[in-house]
Amino acid sequence: QVHFVESGGGLVQPGGSLRLSCAASGFNFRDYGMSWYRQAPGKERELVATFSSEGSGTNYADSVKGRFTTSRDTAKNTVYLQLNSLKPEDTAVYYCRAIVRSTIYWGHGTQVTVSS
Repeated sequence: QVHFVESGGGLVQPGGSLRLSCAASGFNFRDYGMSWYRQAPGKERELVATFSSEGSGTNYADSVKGRFTTSRDTAKNTVYLQLNSLKPEDTAVYYCRAIVRSTIYWGHGTQVTVSS
């Protein structure tokens, strides 16, 4: 059974940093690309970053380019999202997602709040 556990969210001041983690289980992690999404209050869920199974070809939303970075640890079946230079508009629930055997799986989300 595909399952994700996200962690690393919290309250941070503008300009601060966080690292989100998404631990995956139930599928061969290295065979699938993964994505990070976020959803702010009153807004639709939006794509933040997506990367291929080979770990190359990462794409970022324009709003986070140069500030957010993805990485993965295949030994731990975990992907990370490093959030730097955070802004109040980055406040949202962040989700990891994968499409495994034609089925979309979402994590439960982790809250990031950027506020002074």
